[in-house]
Amino acid sequence: MICDRCGSTTSIFSGSYFNTDTICMVCQEKEAAHPQYAEAKRIENEAVMRGDYNYPGIGLPADLRG
Repeated sequence: MICDRCGSTTSIFSGSYFNTDTICMVCQEKEAAHPQYAEAKRIENEAVMRGDYNYPGIGLPADLRG
């Protein structure tokens, strides 16, 4: 698996709460430390609870872009 954000090869990955990227654990840790992370996670969870399983996220903040 290749991380959509940094391009590294990984066998352990996660989905981003900001967008539809599949990310490695290093990028996930950076994402989780971002000030907007809690808001992105809350909004996505609300979308899933409404039945929206294809929610695209709130958008990747500029400071997390490669």
